[in-house]
Amino acid sequence: MNKSQFLSVSVMAMILLTAAATLHAETEEAIEPLVLQGVMQQLGRDMQAVTGAIATENWSTVAELAPKIARHAQPPMMEKLRILSWLGSDAGKFRGFDGDVHDAAMAMREAAMRGKGQAVISAFSEVQLSCLGCHLNFREPFIKHFYGPR
Repeated sequence: MNKSQFLSVSVMAMILLTAAATLHAETEEAIEPLVLQGVMQQLGRDMQAVTGAIATENWSTVAELAPKIARHAQPPMMEKLRILSWLGSDAGKFRGFDGDVHDAAMAMREAAMRGKGQAVISAFSEVQLSCLGCHLNFREPFIKHFYGPR
């Protein structure tokens, strides 16, 4: 291999390595979890803690956790705008599920503060049904859109 061929091969190798590194960086960036994923994970932990508290009739813990569920963290504004843009005309439906979760969680808190176990369980069921409704409508297409096929 002469000097000219060696230089050409070296340049091509550098170009390919740079392209591969760029593609890898873009792929890593594309699958970086949204803040919403962490919000959902925290909601899951809070819901599990409420389940345990209900099982032991620990109404003070339910009353403490319910507002955390009702007023859960929100993703940053730029992420929220990306999500709302993706939702398009379904944004109201998505927000409706969130509003239902809020209202049911606050009803759960009120019932827990009064020590009304059946009302706590009823409100908890409403929270879970609202979560499930949102997940059934949005989770799969959301994951495909923001994270790609798995």
